[in-house]
Amino acid sequence: MMSNLTETMRNILERRRERSGLRRLTTASDNSTDFSSNDFLSLRTSAQLRAAYMQHLTGEFDLGSGGSRLLDGNSKFAEQLETDIAAFHGAPAGLLFNSGFDANSGVYACVPQAGDVIIYDEYIHASVHEGMRLSRARTRVSFSHNSVASLRETLVSIKRVNSSITSGNANVFIGVESVYSMDGDVAPLADIVCCMDELLPMNNGYIIVDEAHATGVVGLRGAGLVCDLGLQDRVFVRVHTFGKALSCNGAIVLCSDITRQYLINYARPLIYSTFMSYPALAAIRASYELLWSGKAETQRSRLWKLIQHFDRRLTELDVKTDAHGAKLVQVSPTPAKSPIFSILTSYPRELARFCQDAGFVVRPIVPPTVPRGAERVRVCLHTCNSTSEIDSLVQCIGRWMNGSSGGQGSAWKLSRL
Repeated sequence: MMSNLTETMRNILERRRERSGLRRLTTASDNSTDFSSNDFLSLRTSAQLRAAYMQHLTGEFDLGSGGSRLLDGNSKFAEQLETDIAAFHGAPAGLLFNSGFDANSGVYACVPQAGDVIIYDEYIHASVHEGMRLSRARTRVSFSHNSVASLRETLVSIKRVNSSITSGNANVFIGVESVYSMDGDVAPLADIVCCMDELLPMNNGYIIVDEAHATGVVGLRGAGLVCDLGLQDRVFVRVHTFGKALSCNGAIVLCSDITRQYLINYARPLIYSTFMSYPALAAIRASYELLWSGKAETQRSRLWKLIQHFDRRLTELDVKTDAHGAKLVQVSPTPAKSPIFSILTSYPRELARFCQDAGFVVRPIVPPTVPRGAERVRVCLHTCNSTSEIDSLVQCIGRWMNGSSGGQGSAWKLSRL
């Protein structure tokens, strides 16, 4: 007999399916071209990285960590890795976490104190929202995406109703990403720092930057946006994750020594999770060795050339409209600042399916991942992509826009059903 809970879950899933929002696990075919993954430097298939990794796996080592970092999971190897990564990024200290989600949620959940305020970009990652939900800071306000003017208005408004900020008795945390995962645009970080300096008392404003999609890609040797702008001393916390361009797992929180000690004592994802194994740590070190030695510069340079090429080709596409004058496809603004491109369309599933049938792995992004009205097909470039593959993808998008081969016309019919 079916339980009430099973029936409830089935009904909830059915409602999501009816809204075309049901998530499924999928696998790509072996002969398809990757324009979807976050493997920007194509390191997951790199013989260079594999060789560097295998060097760390010679000799005797434990396969498992043995427990939480605070119990039996710590090691000299992990501590040296933290020190070396922090030095590469110009930070006083670093603390490894099992994932970027754990790092963000852990920081936002425990660092802001009662009475503090969190102001965050409206497009901030779900892991930050999870941390804020658990935070003692009950005032949490968003500002318009990448808008310094909106940030300024929000700060002024918060100060007007919260005298503790003006008196210096409450802290304000400003949460942003350096490169945003859905649009591929870059935060105006220098202007955000200036805005904070102007409107907040000294030592009461703290900026937290998620560098997940900038790691390995942006800045000198892929050190990230904060380093690229020389703002290492102005940003309170940086979160660098290893699962994108570095093709590993895990993350590091770059911070001061005292913040590191505080997180060790209060960040629950760290305290109550079995720590990463030696093989996982070795993979992180092998990837970072490619960065700090400059051996990954060939891949990074090629990636940026491909970004510029795809950007130029997309600008050649005319924006089409349907019979009612609504835009069907609108590409991201240029010039591109990252390997992530968004192709905005009212029919993301139809466009993605059209491209997938042609052998290109792209993904439709729909609510609740993005706001309603901001549906898109997300395209990510990688070092292993060729200019001919990029040209073919653009041509495929163009065919769909023009309604050929069952493209835009079919999409419009489907949308009316």
